[in-house]
Amino acid sequence: MAKLETEFTKMMKCELPIIGAPMFLVSNVDMVVAISEAGGIGTFPSLNFRPIDVYKKALTEIKSRTRKPIGLNIIVNKSNTRQAEDLRWALESGVELFITSLGSPKQVILDAHKNGAKVICDVTNLEHAMKVQEMGADGVIAVAAGAGGHAGPISPLILIPWLKRKLSIPVIAAGGIADGTTMAAAMALGASAVSVGTRFIASKEASVDQGYKDAIVRSSPEDIVLTTRLSGTPAAVINTPYVKKLGLDLPWYLNVLKNQKQTKKYVVPLIHLLGMKVLEQASQGPTWKTVWSAGQSVGLVNDILSCQEIIDLFVQDYKRTIAQLPKVND
Repeated sequence: MAKLETEFTKMMKCELPIIGAPMFLVSNVDMVVAISEAGGIGTFPSLNFRPIDVYKKALTEIKSRTRKPIGLNIIVNKSNTRQAEDLRWALESGVELFITSLGSPKQVILDAHKNGAKVICDVTNLEHAMKVQEMGADGVIAVAAGAGGHAGPISPLILIPWLKRKLSIPVIAAGGIADGTTMAAAMALGASAVSVGTRFIASKEASVDQGYKDAIVRSSPEDIVLTTRLSGTPAAVINTPYVKKLGLDLPWYLNVLKNQKQTKKYVVPLIHLLGMKVLEQASQGPTWKTVWSAGQSVGLVNDILSCQEIIDLFVQDYKRTIAQLPKVND
């Protein structure tokens, strides 16, 4: 098996610095196992498996099928009432990596470290990155412009080296990475690993509707738009006819209620719930409500392959890119 040693691979004891990003309603047992077995780290959001008994079963199955490290994403804001229970069962199952998003990771870091597990946190700016480093995070995922899901506003050309210079923990690149060439670019900027989402949607293991996979293959970067309709926070989706009809902004009354202290705690979970329902419908079968999450790297995805084939191509492209870089003549 090919190996590429970085600060991240040494920390996680894996062969390749490639994380299969945890994607809501996309990441499944087969994907997690396949990515980890191929040398990367497969991950999934805990909320992909509901109710809790289905989640426990998924953890057991994954751990029975691979001895390689795996990861779990936990949403750490108050809208996720399952976070404490999900964390407890994951730790009992021996999950090696936790990815936190949309809130404070303090409790996850404390509990994970007691079990020897690592925690990396989604960040979009330096302020949040510094905060989670102070809390004891083992790394950050620099979610840059062009990423799928809740994309950040800063170009990866700036965000990755900026965080690298300011932090003492590993920086993982997310956004616009779909092959070995873009991975090589991220590594050149200072990343010690890459988080890959959109490319793995167009995989044989992904159990989403075929229309979703086909949309990833045929879409261009210009087809990706940011909408606040799903969670109240800008999220990248394919600009389908339904998205165009729906509009990209929350209705004014929800936006007002979301920003009021008295109503925020009720409205934000409601927005999340409604957005999850729409995504769930679109990912699992034909529907006129086609809302498909994806990043700008759709422009680099031309086929549907197995996770093993995708990672093999990453390695080949990475080696070829490094070899073809212009050399400086003294």
